[in-house]
Amino acid sequence: MHWLVAVVIAATVAACANMGTIEGGPRDVTPPVFLRSEPQPSATKVDNQRIDLFFDENVQLKDVSSKVVVSPAQSQMPVITANGKRVTVELKDSLIPNTTYTIDFADAIADLNEGNIYDGFAMDFATGDSIDSLRISGMVFEARNLEPAQNMLVGVHSNLDDSALTTLPLVRIAKTNQLGQFTVRGLKPGNYRVFAINDVNRDYKWDRSEDVAFYDVTVSPKVNNITVTDTLLDSEGKDSIDVHPGVEYLPNDILMTWFNQGYKAQYMASHARPDSAKITIEMAAPSDSLPVLTIIDGDRRTVIDETVSRLQASMTLDTLTYWITDPAIYSRDSLLIETRYLKTDTNDNLSWTNDTIYYNFRRPKQKKEKKKKDDNTDGTDSVPKIELLDISLKSISPQDVNRPLRFSVPVPLAGLDSTAFHLDMKQDSLWIPVTDLKFVPDTIYHPLDYKAEYAWVPGETYRLTIDSLAVTSIYGRWNKQITKEINVRPLEDYSSLIFNIPDTVGAPIIVELLASGDKVAGVAPVIGGKAVLPFLQPGTYYARAFIDRDSDGLWTTGDIASWRQPEDVFYYPKKINLKKNWDLEQTWNLFELPVDIQKPLEIKKNKPKKKDDDEKKNDDDDEEEDDWNTNFMPGSRYNDDFNRQRNRNRF
Repeated sequence: MHWLVAVVIAATVAACANMGTIEGGPRDVTPPVFLRSEPQPSATKVDNQRIDLFFDENVQLKDVSSKVVVSPAQSQMPVITANGKRVTVELKDSLIPNTTYTIDFADAIADLNEGNIYDGFAMDFATGDSIDSLRISGMVFEARNLEPAQNMLVGVHSNLDDSALTTLPLVRIAKTNQLGQFTVRGLKPGNYRVFAINDVNRDYKWDRSEDVAFYDVTVSPKVNNITVTDTLLDSEGKDSIDVHPGVEYLPNDILMTWFNQGYKAQYMASHARPDSAKITIEMAAPSDSLPVLTIIDGDRRTVIDETVSRLQASMTLDTLTYWITDPAIYSRDSLLIETRYLKTDTNDNLSWTNDTIYYNFRRPKQKKEKKKKDDNTDGTDSVPKIELLDISLKSISPQDVNRPLRFSVPVPLAGLDSTAFHLDMKQDSLWIPVTDLKFVPDTIYHPLDYKAEYAWVPGETYRLTIDSLAVTSIYGRWNKQITKEINVRPLEDYSSLIFNIPDTVGAPIIVELLASGDKVAGVAPVIGGKAVLPFLQPGTYYARAFIDRDSDGLWTTGDIASWRQPEDVFYYPKKINLKKNWDLEQTWNLFELPVDIQKPLEIKKNKPKKKDDDEKKNDDDDEEEDDWNTNFMPGSRYNDDFNRQRNRNRF
């Protein structure tokens, strides 16, 4: 034996003396191995608030505050440190008698050298004579785009009342890993409701402004004895089959999708008078009602309504601009305005409130114009410059056959003469009048944008002429004549896409065509099992669909008060390459693939990160994601149980 020690020492000295490049073997991809702990896992009658865990190699901790959770939830954050091969947890809260504790590290532990993550590691012990060992597992995704929910708090309530989520802290908790996977441990037998929240204020309860997900039905955790079959390599490198008993914790297929109800406290965030004739108001949250503005510092109270102003507003009525049309009002430097609007009160309810606000405007000093020597040679006054109204044509060139003509103006219009807009089509060398365009406001509350629908002939050239005085602003300015040629795209420049989607849900289905970054590039309903998207520019696209349960044509988020789930979303699993003059038809079975592998990796944002930024740049994303999907739950990636569960619970 002494000779072996000598050989090892000699080899070590020789290696230290060699200053050349060390030739290593295969890269280490093995995560740390847990060896033991003090107290031991599943120990009972524990009264020590310090836990030491030992691994087979030096380890590091990442994002401890956001990843590691302790059940029962702790009011004071535990102190968690790594030193060499040891991780130490010091609980600051007093231990509760007859309670099972679980320290869930999620994916916070990694080896020090390579950063290989030990995913799903948890340590439990009990202060009483027995330990609660049941557990449930599942996944959480963002409802709108199926992004894995990373580091989201998942927990259960044994109190099944609807109010428990907002009034009581979660009983047992865990955190999702980088794939949105979670396991809640240390459960007693019984019935539970399962939730996920991004617990911003760390009170382990849901507040209306926080993201939330809930499971549709109560769960009763249980454990089954099963037979596990593993394939091992024997001493000769051949496969051998090892069959041994094991356990299966159920349910292990819980699927939740988080949403945000969009709640914000309502109040007036800002107000301004950027111009003598403009008053702006920014509300802190969307609204379904408009404030009432009344001028109270003049000879009489004057309500700012359509008789003295034009309103420009966002679709959600939280950004408002009042264009004052009455010269007696906008000529005044100071306005005292009583503003009556809905505001969130101390009981978190909307109630009408009044604010009295000064809207002041400091007029810029007039610059004196220097007279030129050759001005006014005849002794007469110079002609004042007439300020014209600019019309900005918004239609791109070439013109798409399925798009309207659009223009915008800098201030609202008092009048628009449709007969002053002329469209001619070029035939040989002649311009043939085809129609008088009828422009209408783009939306009811946006008086600066106008559009005109027209059935364009593909590949033809048109000429748009806008006569002078075609439009007049609310301040009496008018436009000059405008002439512009418009080339319409030929049909061979386009592609079209058809999805054949079997109707298996009995509700409307809407397909959204996506450009990069989940940006919607087209929308089509499924009619007769087909979603048709014509007149598409060549390029790379993706697609998603949602079940339009309320038939409003829009994706609808969830609601906790009525326990309504957000509308279900599905991704077409492949990217779509479209070429000019090319029609593509694809069959899409929405429920064919598990939820966690539907969204193409190219547009997935929440990808696993298991190395430092400078190391992972050269890694292959596909391989890295595969690394993360091992040894988590039976089947690794979720199987069709999720699809069956989705159908069973939601439709």
